[in-house]
Amino acid sequence: MAGTTVSEVMAELAELEDPRACEVNERHGDDHGVNLSKLRAVAKRLKTQQDLARELWRTGDSAARLLALLICRPKAFDRAELDTMLREARTPKVHDWLVNYVVKKSPHAEALRVAWFADPDPVVASAGWALTTERVTAEPEVLDLTGLLDVIEADMKGAPARLQWAMNHCLAQIGIDHAAHRARALAIGERLEVLKDYPTSPGCTSPYAPIWITEMVRRRQDA
Repeated sequence: MAGTTVSEVMAELAELEDPRACEVNERHGDDHGVNLSKLRAVAKRLKTQQDLARELWRTGDSAARLLALLICRPKAFDRAELDTMLREARTPKVHDWLVNYVVKKSPHAEALRVAWFADPDPVVASAGWALTTERVTAEPEVLDLTGLLDVIEADMKGAPARLQWAMNHCLAQIGIDHAAHRARALAIGERLEVLKDYPTSPGCTSPYAPIWITEMVRRRQDA
């Protein structure tokens, strides 16, 4: 809805705050209490509004930033702007949506992947690893898969949680997508035991790489 002001949107988001949702989100490191289905409904009504998206992002409010990422034009951000936004996105959900909904659709995605991958900030580096994991499936020819496994083997065990999770995902994706590297990926996962004891709900696949790889390969073979 064109003409909507930031104040009007913030007031609506405040009305949607749910203390129970806030409590659940806090357990995952997030700091908002708006149900995501309701947030998506607001975004659907507002449609794409790049200027409003930028204003909502500048509020610093997590719910407003999530909404901004739903109504923005991903290709309208320049590289420096996306880099700044990532460094400002400290909560997991905002970080995840920024990478997956915006950066991945940007013409600057590859340049940012390379820059973030080696960043000394582990949260920024985790975004570089997330973009690299997408390349493992979509464009493996731009990667040195053996070199990636070398880095994972050397650094994943001691990496901070967010970065470790991203590296583990990359390890699993290499094992799932590339049969030539599967035995080594499984061996690295078994030796490092990262996320081996991670609590997994019934019906869900464990993030422990050996289980994850084995299960996804089995599903593909059975399909």
